[in-house]
Amino acid sequence: MLDKTGIARRIAKEVKDGYYVNLGIGIPTLVANYVRNDIEVEFQSENGVLGMGPFPFEGEEDADVINAGKQTITTLPGASFFDSAMSFSMIRGQHVDLTILGAMEVAENGDIANWKIPGRMVKGMGGAMDLVASAENIIVAMMHTNKAGKSKLLKQCSLPLTGVACVKKIVTNLAVIEITNKGFKLLERAPGISIEDIKNATEGTLIVEGDIPEMII
Repeated sequence: MLDKTGIARRIAKEVKDGYYVNLGIGIPTLVANYVRNDIEVEFQSENGVLGMGPFPFEGEEDADVINAGKQTITTLPGASFFDSAMSFSMIRGQHVDLTILGAMEVAENGDIANWKIPGRMVKGMGGAMDLVASAENIIVAMMHTNKAGKSKLLKQCSLPLTGVACVKKIVTNLAVIEITNKGFKLLERAPGISIEDIKNATEGTLIVEGDIPEMII
């Protein structure tokens, strides 16, 4: 089973040379720490940063340099800062190659719910709705089940939707899963996790074809 760092390390393998990548709040922010050193990637944050680097070491933080989740970050040579209008022009204009988001629920058809739990106060949906409406390649980083042990990979989302039929791939603490028109297709399983474990943790339709390899982190 993977921890949050393991999920981020596995997703980092999906990042290709030359990509422009948006990282959502939560687990996705860790991905920048684990991208290969031999490729060039530009990380974008919707609060107006292009060229984010790894998180700073303790004592080297600059409180004025933050990501959309208000975490302190570093910037790489050539990084730029701009206003939200420019940032969302990049997103809505489909200039971002890969979007990595967290989620509370994902449905087997690719619907995502990640911005609101009814009855709880939220500051707003942030940039999530723009990202899922504009991005063509969305990977979700999430835990397979909630704290009560109930599946977060569902036949239908029960929470208010952020986007419809937009998620392409999910990486959880148990598995790597692709969204298909027939449901969740199992691609890889986490170390020490059996196919039966993944089936038991998945409410939606799980497609298992042939031998399922163990993830290489």
